[in-house]
Amino acid sequence: MNNGLRILQRRRAVELDLARQFLDVPVANVSDCMSRMTAGGARLRPMHAGGRMAGPALTIKTRPGDNLMIHKALQLAKPGDVIVVDAGGDLTNALVGEIMVGDAIKQGLGGFVMNGAIRDAGALRAGSFPVFAAGVTHRGPYKDGPGEINVPIAIDGMVIEPGDLVIGDEDGLLCVPFDDVQGLLAAARQKQVVEDKMVADIEAGCFDRAWVDETLARLNCFIEK
Repeated sequence: MNNGLRILQRRRAVELDLARQFLDVPVANVSDCMSRMTAGGARLRPMHAGGRMAGPALTIKTRPGDNLMIHKALQLAKPGDVIVVDAGGDLTNALVGEIMVGDAIKQGLGGFVMNGAIRDAGALRAGSFPVFAAGVTHRGPYKDGPGEINVPIAIDGMVIEPGDLVIGDEDGLLCVPFDDVQGLLAAARQKQVVEDKMVADIEAGCFDRAWVDETLARLNCFIEK
């Protein structure tokens, strides 16, 4: 097998109907339910006008500045898929722009995640199709490879397996492992119930911060009287 230049089959993927239920759940709540230990890096920011993203990952590892395998992934992708690209975070050359995003929209894909740069930023920011990237440059890509499709990738320590759930909103990105999706959906919804009560308590003027002094006492913090 030619490591570095290969296209594999995706063996499993989170069901699209299940993935789309996360469109109503803030990424921060899911992150809290994952013990705040996983993140896609603060560098990758939304490049679109706004709105949440949720879908099964179609993963790509590519040479920085080269989008040959991204074009191939557009041929392989299924509706709802999120194309997730590890290009090493290099910002020298853009990996996608208005044309490729337009193709993804036409196919009904779920979004793009680029550990690299995009271009045609004005057009992308005017639209609602989810695009997350590390930066912007006018310099276009090369199309020579090498690269790999449907392999495990990592972005700032967040490992993404083909078919995992990838979610995103204004706060950033998160990968939910395939086997944990159902349980984390329930946990994140319960987290939202708790937060809704906190907001209501603030509005009612009865928000309880007793835990702060309890924690300081446990830590034996000196408080001058």
